[in-house]
Amino acid sequence: MILKQKRLIAGILSALGAMVFVVSTASAQAHSDAETKKDIQRHKAMAAAHEGAAKCLESGKKHEVCEKELQAACKGLGIGKHCGMRHEH
Repeated sequence: MILKQKRLIAGILSALGAMVFVVSTASAQAHSDAETKKDIQRHKAMAAAHEGAAKCLESGKKHEVCEKELQAACKGLGIGKHCGMRHEH
């Protein structure tokens, strides 16, 4: 019984620590208006690239071809080779 209580307390403390970290990180990363505008443009460009990838797939092209087109369209925008997004296949 005491072991379960200790685990519960440790879990609660861990969760509280994580919440404090998230809140402090979020407040430390406040963006200026210019940075926010850049983020908006970047997201719009990534959305357009992903829309292009969807249209590519709809046209009947192979997944590999559309993925290469997506990577080219997203160069410099997203993190990694999936333009800031990745889903299961």
